[in-house]
Amino acid sequence: MAEEVEQLKVDETPISPIERRDSLEKHLQMRPDAKDLKDRHILLDTNAAPALQSAAQDLERQRATDSLKKGLEKRPERGELVERNILPDSNAAPAIQGQQRELERHMRADSLEEKMKHRPKPEELIKEGILQADEDPRK
Repeated sequence: MAEEVEQLKVDETPISPIERRDSLEKHLQMRPDAKDLKDRHILLDTNAAPALQSAAQDLERQRATDSLKKGLEKRPERGELVERNILPDSNAAPAIQGQQRELERHMRADSLEEKMKHRPKPEELIKEGILQADEDPRK
């Protein structure tokens, strides 16, 4: 326990005024310029007086809020998006919708293959009068 207290002690040795000045100058040289601070959103990029900056920021936030509300009011309903094939007509969780589409595709392929197996032969269609003899697809 005594070792922990010794480790947590702050170094209180005095710094000479020259070392303090050199340290300050070094930090001032590394100081980012105003444009960099504005780009990183640390300083406000405004020409308004400091007393008006808060009001200007509130107005900008309110304008963004109003714009978002207007956009959400114009947003189409889910049913319309499904009709336009923008959203899938599925109640499955988004994480498994891809697997659901893959399964549906395989099921359609299997169904088509089964129907192709039971497809009537061209000679049967000619015999039943559905195809003419000159419309035989084998020729």
